Amino acid sequence: MMNCWEFKKCGRDKSGDCPAYVKRAGKVCWIVAGTMCGGQVQGTFAKKIRTCIDCDFYKYINKRARERLAVK
Repeated sequence: MMNCWEFKKCGRDKSGDCPAYVKRAGKVCWIVAGTMCGGQVQGTFAKKIRTCIDCDFYKYINKRARERLAVK
């Protein structure tokens, strides 16, 4: 599975200013405070999870996780 910065092609991994990249949390970026969405810094998990649930990357990761569980 790819990381959020690879999926979104945002380039923030190259600039080094992405909290998810710094914390090596590219597959669970929604739990990291201060990530970017729509060009704006997001808050804590509790404040941003509703936005994250609608994110194409969040949906991709969750679909892949369900597929992996179904195979076992």
